Amino acid sequence: MLSPKKLKYRKKQKGRIKGPAVKGSTIAFGDVALKSLEPGKLSAQEIESARIAIMRHIKRGGKVWIRMFPDYPTTKKPAETRMGSGKGAPDGWAAPIRAGRILYEVKGVELEVAKVALTRAMHKLSVKTVIVVKEGAE
Repeated sequence: MLSPKKLKYRKKQKGRIKGPAVKGSTIAFGDVALKSLEPGKLSAQEIESARIAIMRHIKRGGKVWIRMFPDYPTTKKPAETRMGSGKGAPDGWAAPIRAGRILYEVKGVELEVAKVALTRAMHKLSVKTVIVVKEGAE
């Protein structure tokens, strides 16, 4: 599972994810990609399960790029704790995603195989996504 080696601070403020993606909004490495349509936070577990779904379908052919990294710490309070008493302890990692961000890219397999693999990955993610194909790759 992906997680950062070191952070400056243990906990981060929640913040808001608004506006379209500027960086990482075009296909850079592969021929077929999965692009987000809405903002959100993807947990490290979601990212890994979608990656496994892609890899299992394309088997040993082709290459997959993960274009996001879960560097945002998520916190959770213990069960049956009263309100107040501060913020909970770090629980996991998430990747903040803006609308229009490329999440995964695939290259080296047939277009139909890549589309089915990315469709399987779509079902694992908590944000709406769409499959995009690089111009001239069809």
